Amino acid sequence: MKKVCALLLGVLVFAGCSGCGQTASSQAESAAPARQPTKFDQYVSNTVIATGNNKCIDEADGVTYRGYFPLEAYGTFDYSFYFSNTVDSTWDDGRLGYGGQPGGAYSIAGAAVYDGGQIQPDGSALMTGEVLLAEITFDGSKSRQVAPGETFWSDPVSLTLPEDHYLIWEWTITGKEIPCICMSGLTPAFYSTGGQFIYANEVPMPVLIGCDRKVGTKIAAFGDSITQGCQTTANGRKFWAAQIAATLGEDYALWNLGLGYARASDAARGGDWLERAKAYEMVLVAFGTNDIISGRYGGTGADSPEQIEASVRSIVSALREAGCRVVLFNAPPFDLKPEAEAIRTAYNAAVPKIAEELGAEYFDFAACLADPADPAKALYGGHPNDTGCAKAADAFLNQYRTLIDSTIQKP
Repeated sequence: MKKVCALLLGVLVFAGCSGCGQTASSQAESAAPARQPTKFDQYVSNTVIATGNNKCIDEADGVTYRGYFPLEAYGTFDYSFYFSNTVDSTWDDGRLGYGGQPGGAYSIAGAAVYDGGQIQPDGSALMTGEVLLAEITFDGSKSRQVAPGETFWSDPVSLTLPEDHYLIWEWTITGKEIPCICMSGLTPAFYSTGGQFIYANEVPMPVLIGCDRKVGTKIAAFGDSITQGCQTTANGRKFWAAQIAATLGEDYALWNLGLGYARASDAARGGDWLERAKAYEMVLVAFGTNDIISGRYGGTGADSPEQIEASVRSIVSALREAGCRVVLFNAPPFDLKPEAEAIRTAYNAAVPKIAEELGAEYFDFAACLADPADPAKALYGGHPNDTGCAKAADAFLNQYRTLIDSTIQKP
């Protein structure tokens, strides 16, 4: 299982996990409601690189974008790629993208998948000698018109990737206000307007690298930039979600739904981002910091502890009603100013009760990452470094490995 990390410039972060875990409530485990199978049951995530939309490309005129994805499982599998033409979460103050913002109409001139060659020891790509594996079609056509707010899948395609090789997604698109993800060191990403490829921080990508592979528990990591992997070693795949996935191995699937700047209020509004999380048996809910620092889109500043609690309750309730097992993280230390730290303290005091009342589990992420002498101080940085993420991942698995292994696939 391979994973990539992130170095996100100035991105505000998310919520937590713990090494001295207190399990909130496992007695109220309700039966999953009956539901019809969907494509998300067949095609599971096959990369720990975060996929989603947290910004918009202003305009692309025949621009070709490339993203390099390390895989969780290698070999020959059928793939189908899923797309959402909506911004999932708010970027900064929302001027460059806000949660629920429909993307503009755009056209796909063509798409293809390549074998990107062996992943280098530092996580970089060879950048030469890529091998075309398949041209991608949409309802039998190589081109497609995409409507504002639309979601869609590519046609299935069989792909073979050798161990430790990058899967390259490439497509050429034209349009305005195209939702994208800020990679910021998560994995190599590039654009071209007809000449050589140039490094790109903001790239429109599928929101699921879907792979038809049989797995045990499907886990979604649902949060902000700490979940995404920001400011761990670039291309090192050392963020906490990746380290959990690496330990579990390819018999499990981990879908990284973390996005820089994301707030609980973004997820609580509903929409495709939350719907994607509902497709997985276990969801790790890790929000809070950006609600504290920035507050909701359209608001006047930081959310209150009560507002954050209401957003998180809405998220957890929706997931539980969908039959998901939920592990709720508290908000980690972030070296906040006293007023903001007071909000974090009050919110964190409510998190165990939220989990217990809603039949979720509780993970004390803050205890993993705080300075024992000063719980408000981020011992490993506000965006925890590789060491902090390893501590958090180990603590999580020590507390919840049995629950992961006992979580059956949703009907």
